[in-house]
Amino acid sequence: MRASLALAILAAMTSTALAGGGFDIVVPVRPGVPIIINGVDASYAVVESAMGLARNESMVPTVYGGRPIDPQPNVGHYYPSLGRMPGYGRLEIEPPANRRLPKPAESYHQSWGAESAPLPAQSNVPVDPPPVIYAPEFNGPRPLPRPFPRPPRPRGF
Repeated sequence: MRASLALAILAAMTSTALAGGGFDIVVPVRPGVPIIINGVDASYAVVESAMGLARNESMVPTVYGGRPIDPQPNVGHYYPSLGRMPGYGRLEIEPPANRRLPKPAESYHQSWGAESAPLPAQSNVPVDPPPVIYAPEFNGPRPLPRPFPRPPRPRGF
């Protein structure tokens, strides 16, 4: 009984050491953000390669079950830098030159302005002026009283 238990533990410990050269299943950390390997969406796919810090050589990874992606995504936006015409938009129709023109619109003009009220030329002293208040002198905050420094203690030999 003890021998079979020791053999099972030994088999379980050595099987993890042999697991370094197999395949990997790619699970993205953020949902909705694909993991692209050589132009293939490898999210939730099997990737077989010999890459990593433990190996000196590296081979091109093989992705099983991935979806190829378009290098220029077909989205609903127009990017002039791609060099393609937009797939939708207003259909421009040039009218003929000899058509009857509509009557011109009436003229319209509106203006705004603002100015402050004029001040009197000189203000007179009020009849009942307020009393003059003298401010007390203030030379800054007083320092807090500190205790006298203690004399140094003699050190023992």
